Amino acid sequence: MSCICDVVVLLLCDSVPLKSISVQVRVQDHVATVSSTLQYVNEEERPLEALFVFPLPADAAVCHFSAKIGEHEIVAEVQDRESARDQYDDAVSSGQQAFLLEESAESPDVFRLSVGCLSAGQNAAVTIIYITELAVQADHSLRFCLPAVLNPRYTPAGSGAGIVSEISSGCGAVPYTLTLSVHVSSPKPISKLESNCSLDPLVFLQSDHTQATVNLSPGHMFDKDFELFVFYQDTHQPSAIVEAGVTTAPPGSLMRDPVVMISLYPEFPEEVMSSLASRGEFVFVIDRSGSMGSMMHYGKGAKMRIESAKDTLLLLLKSLPMGCYFNIYGFGSHFESFFPKSVVYNQETMDQALKRVKEMKSDMGGTEILEPLKHIYSQRCHPDHPRQLLVFTDGEVGNTKKVLDLVKSHAHSHRCFSFGIGEGASAALITGMAREGSGHAQFITDTDRMQPKVMQSLRFALQPAVVNISVDWTLPDGLTVETLSPPINVLFQGQRTLIYAQLKGESSGGSEGTVTVKYSLKDQPVTNQLHFCLKPTEETGLSIHRLAARTLIRSLEQEKRSGAADVEGIRSRMVELSVQAGVSSVHTAFIAVNIDSRQTVKGPLNRRRVLAYDSDEFDDMCYGVPQMGCDDDVYCELDEEVELLSGDSEEFDDMCYGVPQMGIRRGFACFKQSNDDVYGDIDIYDDGFDALAEAAPEPQKDLLLQLVSLQKASGCWDLDATLADVFGKMEDELTNQKPAQVDGSVWATLLALIWLYGCKIEQQVEWQFVAMKAASWIGSQKVGDLSQCVCAGNVLLGCQVTKETLGI
Repeated sequence: MSCICDVVVLLLCDSVPLKSISVQVRVQDHVATVSSTLQYVNEEERPLEALFVFPLPADAAVCHFSAKIGEHEIVAEVQDRESARDQYDDAVSSGQQAFLLEESAESPDVFRLSVGCLSAGQNAAVTIIYITELAVQADHSLRFCLPAVLNPRYTPAGSGAGIVSEISSGCGAVPYTLTLSVHVSSPKPISKLESNCSLDPLVFLQSDHTQATVNLSPGHMFDKDFELFVFYQDTHQPSAIVEAGVTTAPPGSLMRDPVVMISLYPEFPEEVMSSLASRGEFVFVIDRSGSMGSMMHYGKGAKMRIESAKDTLLLLLKSLPMGCYFNIYGFGSHFESFFPKSVVYNQETMDQALKRVKEMKSDMGGTEILEPLKHIYSQRCHPDHPRQLLVFTDGEVGNTKKVLDLVKSHAHSHRCFSFGIGEGASAALITGMAREGSGHAQFITDTDRMQPKVMQSLRFALQPAVVNISVDWTLPDGLTVETLSPPINVLFQGQRTLIYAQLKGESSGGSEGTVTVKYSLKDQPVTNQLHFCLKPTEETGLSIHRLAARTLIRSLEQEKRSGAADVEGIRSRMVELSVQAGVSSVHTAFIAVNIDSRQTVKGPLNRRRVLAYDSDEFDDMCYGVPQMGCDDDVYCELDEEVELLSGDSEEFDDMCYGVPQMGIRRGFACFKQSNDDVYGDIDIYDDGFDALAEAAPEPQKDLLLQLVSLQKASGCWDLDATLADVFGKMEDELTNQKPAQVDGSVWATLLALIWLYGCKIEQQVEWQFVAMKAASWIGSQKVGDLSQCVCAGNVLLGCQVTKETLGI
């Protein structure tokens, strides 16, 4: 008798069949191979189907999927997506065990794993292997992220959400464990490994420190992504890796020929980088959805995401050059801008913007970023002022590909710099917007300060645009090259650029190739050249080929979405490449069927959805609840009929996400809401909240931000009591020590510079543009030699800063 096809959907947290996840990470230079094994156990009395929606890095190439039942292992193969689904459904409905792994059509960083027809009491171990490149950080480390957190994605009404719509909140702590080990190897010595999670001691395997291992300490709670930062002793240098193909692959195919991966780290002339742009239109787009009310982290001194964004906006506004244009947009379920169109940056407009920034709250509902972007792109650009778009979001949207297509369609008129805030931000959205907008992406998680990363991106935005980029190859006779990567349209100082290429033909005897990158920077021609050995490495397996295949598949997908004529032909090429290389794509899926497992199954097949994120986090669908309690009315925004849920606080965690660990201890209520209507006022009480509020310590003042807030748009400061307070002085002390040759503003600005260099040098990346404006303003005052003033300022503030250091 075959299995009954009507599936009962049950969301019971005590029945989740996923019991453990074991992860092994192998880092080779700047490429990571990740193997995850998921252990399932059906503890119920009936057969079970388990669905597991989980995150992966947006640029990962999933290249292996297998399942082990008892001692029997079956390895999945890549097939056309529809064919794989049909095969899975047929197998499960006939009582066979089947396993299906699919990439979301809406967002390439979300996957769904279906484990079908597990018999009562049966175990199954599913292994997924993927390869990914590691991004270079501002401190030259390489960042590996294992996304343990998958936040619910806000999907605008009327859009088909597919797999993304299956991400929903559930029970608090996930009922499965994680073990993780990392092995790092590189030609360069390893300096150190750092993580946002607790690690066991680092163990070096070689005396030259070129190999090391480390394990995640037990007890990881899945409340945040696992991040690992790899530091090598030598700074990154241009390099090339040639990888041999597979002799059994079809002649002329990608998998048959050698593939080369070129890593470039452009270094721009110092004279060009010393003078950053003084023109531009800077448009800041700030997520003000409910999820921005979450805390940056749960440690001491944590701020809400929206408050950290406001502090960062203060720094950004103070760092802009006089005479540029700017505007600020806030978005949620709707959007608004500070000004009808971008305005000239001066004291008056800066003051107006800062006043509005102080009033900003995370009170605008869901995360609909598409409409504000459409509005911005509809605005006329200002001649001689290149548009720079800086987007801040926690990245929880369900229409990622529509957003990326829009950014790409306007890539000719702007650069886009994106910032993912908090755990679970969509890597596909954040990295995709920067990639399509020729900008740079940053992720701010856990205890990261937002300001240093944002100011690094501002430096990139102020960097002159690199134009006329060309790549030329010089190879021995008999060899030709086919570039697989999309054309390079952006280069940034010190940031890595990757090129994948297929080497065709047979060399006539030469053993070396050369790649030459030429471009123009501020009308100055620049040439970077790299010589590389054509002998294939034996240590990478097929990882370079698979990364190259993934790169080409993504390019073809973008071509198909951008209105190419031969859509079906492109789709066929994507499927052929995906199947041949054994990597996932939006049009294929991994399918494995245990043909020896056919059995008679009586009764309905239960389905379990396994949670893959932290439901304690606030999301856009349930907003308005402060982290430390509920002083305001609480309501959830769901496109469903009105239904009042009530119960104790444990039930609340299971049914209505929103109140984290400090949550409600005495009663709760949650409304489901349709559209923008609110169906009632709800009062929630907890005697403990008042006591918690009274006991909370007063947050310490950030003296750096306090000083920056006092700076004028021109770059100067006023000599007054508020400035003296930053220095821990009285106003009379500043006034009495002022040298006679300078006025109050010059003296005040000089003191501010001395204090920054003498007391806050470790945060220089945050105030570098503030200081540049101040030094430039002092220079414009033509006050002559300031050596005596610098000496007086050093004495007053207890510093030892030279005039040359100040740049005046």
